[in-house]
Amino acid sequence: MTGRLVLVATPIGNLGDITARAIETLQQCDVICCEDTRHSQKLFQRFGIGDKRLIVINDHTEHDARDEVVALVVSGKSVALITDAGSPGISDPGERLVRAALDAGVVVSAAPGPSAAVMAVSLSGLPSSRWVFEGFLPRSGAERTERLEAVAAELRTVVLYEAPHRLHRTLSDLESMCGAHRRVVVAAELTKMHEHLWRGSLHDAVRQFAGDDTRGEFVIVLEGATPAAPPTDDDIIAALRAEIAAGASRKDAASRVSARFGVAKRHVYELTLSLG
Repeated sequence: MTGRLVLVATPIGNLGDITARAIETLQQCDVICCEDTRHSQKLFQRFGIGDKRLIVINDHTEHDARDEVVALVVSGKSVALITDAGSPGISDPGERLVRAALDAGVVVSAAPGPSAAVMAVSLSGLPSSRWVFEGFLPRSGAERTERLEAVAAELRTVVLYEAPHRLHRTLSDLESMCGAHRRVVVAAELTKMHEHLWRGSLHDAVRQFAGDDTRGEFVIVLEGATPAAPPTDDDIIAALRAEIAAGASRKDAASRVSARFGVAKRHVYELTLSLG
């Protein structure tokens, strides 16, 4: 293990979930980048990871520390990157470091392992063949509203992360955007002794988690939106009339309506001929 950056997934709760390869990587590397040295030391002590040079990579330090880490790899050092739980770079520090390492032409590999998002989806009972990961929503403002609107319109199952003190607000916002009856699964304490997955409607979830004091992070698995019914020819003709009344040519009207409804442009143009 020389001259490479290795992303090492660590347990999301139960330490027994660490892989043999993760332990071997941490034992053999020259430097370990970690999110919180106090938290990581518990992992090192449990699995006999000897004294290593530690570099803190968190939301505040990653930008400034990445050049130092890349320089170490370029010089031939093996560097492991871990976060407090799960896979580096997935709603955790690491994305900018990986980009910088790749830009420098160094080898980047991974020792994969536990993922709260994957575990929650697989246990949710909601469609899992196609799903989308949204991570943490913006906390406020127009950006939050835009993301909530996108989540509400998403046809695939959606996975979100949330902190305990913001869980109830996020569930309330989701109910407002998605409707009271959209199905949701709220997972807490995954892989731990008190692991719990709550299943129900968004309306019931808002009531269930009002004033909840569970610690740790939550994973929200949200049912995708119901696909809208395909437009009828009458719908398309009405849209064409509106475009033409607004001054569009038949050709432009057909192009715009085709794009809006996702209908073949040739069919839409043929319908313009029925307008007289």
